[in-house]
Amino acid sequence: MNIKVISVGKIKENYINQGINEFVKRLQRHVNLEIIEVKDERISGNLSSSEMNQVKEEEADKILDKIDNRSYTIALDPQGKPMTSEGLAKSISNLQVQGYSSIEFIIGGALGLHQKIRDTADYVLSFSHMTFTHQMIRLILLEQVYRAFKIMKNEPYHL
Repeated sequence: MNIKVISVGKIKENYINQGINEFVKRLQRHVNLEIIEVKDERISGNLSSSEMNQVKEEEADKILDKIDNRSYTIALDPQGKPMTSEGLAKSISNLQVQGYSSIEFIIGGALGLHQKIRDTADYVLSFSHMTFTHQMIRLILLEQVYRAFKIMKNEPYHL
């Protein structure tokens, strides 16, 4: 299985990078993992809603350039549908049975995802109605994907 994470912006916090690196290492036994970072747009402190939409659209265009149309795409958004860890494991397993060999997860920037990303995605997933930084959500995503593969293999999961 190929897993691609397309994310806006770089990870700036060392402690988050350490966690991400740990789950990248753990996932290597289960999947071919690729993390693609697209450059985030500069945001001034006081944007109008049309300026925010413009920033999200420019980031969306960069994301869309990286999407492989043969992959199953899952956009992460607080307005998406919630799923349990077991549900994610079952979804990944079902996608494999359906013939998908690649899943792409999309993480937006500081302002979130543009509507055209939500419209393009095969599924819009919410980890929480709470808002997390795009840096933190990458760590949470990788942990949940790792957990899903442990669940699929009926292996215990302990940190």
